[in-house]
Amino acid sequence: MEYIVEKIGMSRTITVPAKPVTLLRVLDAKVCEVTDGTALVSYNSGKKMNKAIEGQQKKYSLSAEFNRFVTLEVANTEAGDLDLAPLAEASVLKSTFTTKGRGFSGAMKRWNFGGGPASHGHRFGRRTGSIGNAEWPGRVMKGKKMPGQYGNVQNSVKNEIVSYDAENKIIAVLGSVSGANGTLGRVKVAK
Repeated sequence: MEYIVEKIGMSRTITVPAKPVTLLRVLDAKVCEVTDGTALVSYNSGKKMNKAIEGQQKKYSLSAEFNRFVTLEVANTEAGDLDLAPLAEASVLKSTFTTKGRGFSGAMKRWNFGGGPASHGHRFGRRTGSIGNAEWPGRVMKGKKMPGQYGNVQNSVKNEIVSYDAENKIIAVLGSVSGANGTLGRVKVAK
């Protein structure tokens, strides 16, 4: 079963020793259509609506708060509110979020390179240095660790559930989850 969640942030348990936890809030969602275990689900993304989404809302007679649609694996067998019962029995979640985007980064930041010496008038600085292109193969090999786009990629991680508050729809999972606070992602019941 899959759910759309918002990352609230990180905290810790009050047990001794304390454990780091990430708090995820399950968004209110409506199931519009169910076909073979997958469903068209509508949720509130906090963004403006466009004409296409307004047309879908008319088709499924939804209120203005549900302004995004996504296909998920759900426990529901028919249209209506999303069934949250599987979360109460779950012990492990697979979380999929987009990592923080850091833009075009140099090799030191992106790949944790050490850089050159910091004294005696050198001109190395924070540059990449030689990329080994003298003789064979006479080209830059694919996958070479060089400056470039860093972050802003999808990342999935499995986390153990520490607690689930059904009333407030908040899941506390052990460890960290990718992405900035307030970003939306998916969680899937793994166990």
